[in-house]
Amino acid sequence: MKSPLFTVFLVLSVCTGFAQETFPGLKAILTPAQWERAGLDRLTPDEIGVIDAALIRHQATLTVKHQAEVVTARKEAAVAAPAANPSLLQRFGLPLFDDSDWRNLPPLKAKVTKWEGGNRFLLDNGQVWEGYEPITYDLPGKEIEIQARPHGQFALVVNGVNTTLRVMRLR
Repeated sequence: MKSPLFTVFLVLSVCTGFAQETFPGLKAILTPAQWERAGLDRLTPDEIGVIDAALIRHQATLTVKHQAEVVTARKEAAVAAPAANPSLLQRFGLPLFDDSDWRNLPPLKAKVTKWEGGNRFLLDNGQVWEGYEPITYDLPGKEIEIQARPHGQFALVVNGVNTTLRVMRLR
C-alpha cells in the first residue's frame, strides 16, 4: 500500500513542477484507473484535501527556492562578466569588424530543416542562412555547423567537414 502511494506522490511532485499556477487536485491529474490503483478512491475528500495541500506547499517551497537560485545566478553572472571598456572607435561602431575574438566564438550547431530557395536554408532554430557561393550539398535533414571566420564572416561545416563555403545570416 505504501509503495503505490509513494509512487503517486513522487510522480505528482514532479508533475507539479511543470503544472499550472493553481494545483487542480489529484483527481484531475490521475486517470480513474490510476486513482483506484493508488487506493485513493478509499480516502475521504478531507484526506485527499490534506494531500493536495501538502503538494501545493511543497511546490511553493520549490518555486521560492528556484527563484532564489535564479537571482543568485544572475548576480554571479553580472559580477563575473568583464566590464566593457570600449575604445573611442568602438563607441562609434568602428572598426566595423573586431577580429580579435572571432576564434573564441562557439560554433552554431543546428539541423537544416528545408531549402528556402536558391542558396537559402532554414535551421531548426528558425534562423535563415544563405551561401555566398552555390551550395552543392544536400542539406535538408543534416546536422551542420556554422563557424565564425575573420572580418565578420561565417563558414559552413557539413558532417564535420569544412566546406570552405561562406554563409551569411539573413534572419
